[in-house]
Amino acid sequence: MNRRTLLRTAGVGVAGSMTGCANLFQTRTVGRSPPMVQNRPDAVYVPSHVEGMEMAGMAKRGRLRLALFYSFPHRFWLMGGGTAKRQKKVEIQSEDDVHLMASAWDAKTKRVLPAGNVRITLSNGDWSATRTMWPMLSQNMGFHFGDNLSLDGDGTYEAEVKVGGLDFRKTGALAGQFDGTETLTTTFDYSQSTKEDIAYRRLDDRKGERDAVDRMDMRMPVSHVPKRANLPGQFRGEVTTGDAPFLVSTVADGPLANEGTYLLVSPRTPYNRYPLPMTSLSTTLTRDGETSFEGALTPTLDPDAGYHYGTSVDGVASGDELAIRVESPPQVSRHEGYETAFVGMETKTLAL
Repeated sequence: MNRRTLLRTAGVGVAGSMTGCANLFQTRTVGRSPPMVQNRPDAVYVPSHVEGMEMAGMAKRGRLRLALFYSFPHRFWLMGGGTAKRQKKVEIQSEDDVHLMASAWDAKTKRVLPAGNVRITLSNGDWSATRTMWPMLSQNMGFHFGDNLSLDGDGTYEAEVKVGGLDFRKTGALAGQFDGTETLTTTFDYSQSTKEDIAYRRLDDRKGERDAVDRMDMRMPVSHVPKRANLPGQFRGEVTTGDAPFLVSTVADGPLANEGTYLLVSPRTPYNRYPLPMTSLSTTLTRDGETSFEGALTPTLDPDAGYHYGTSVDGVASGDELAIRVESPPQVSRHEGYETAFVGMETKTLAL
């Protein structure tokens, strides 16, 4: 199997090894990125460049599937307290060799596990290093775990990956799954020359635009959420805050609705429909000026609805008003193009 993933951007299919297509790409200075986009909008924007990645290995245990990738080291942002002022930009260090990424998913439902704790130990002979990976969002990969790492030169590495249990609600075919820590192992070959062959493209003609690059053709599940037409239940409306669309539906029966009516709120990134995990949401449902429900929404992973936030209410009638409050913006780390969005998220009201 060709171990290089494909990168699709601006309508061009780009293989990880670009033999014969060098005119599309520029030589990359290892461990450096182009200058940051100036006057970045407080929204999703096209980053300064896009990169491919090399498949480093795959592993499975029960229904859990794991894939490792690596690419060039690059900058990213930690959310800290969920505000722009408390963001921490992680710069590329001189000792960084790769940006290592991990994606985990359920083999049965093909749903990516969009939160949790992933700890990886790499070893090569007498050398070893252990790192807890950051949960991240990138435009061309969606949700994953990643970090910049230094390696011990070219060679064969063993990766032991501990995937922590998921502490949020899981429904349908996902109920009762992934509650405990699982350990998976795989090996991969790394070389500087292979890394230098990974696709890389500057986006000087588009950078800074309010748009996003296409996701990679990863040939494996990606952390997307359903389109509006595919959301379970009755679609009730949509609001936008912090450049994130929030789609709302109500579900009267099925595994989501244990009792009463299930109120489903699905925040996502614009353009690529990635979920926004690690967000704290609450709502107030009002009918004829009287509050019928007020409380927090529960993070939930469902085979049909994907990762979303929801709660059971006594019922929803036409004309009810729903106020959605973002108590804490998504605490997930961001790659370039997402760091200025999903931060200043005001309360929004929707007429149902």
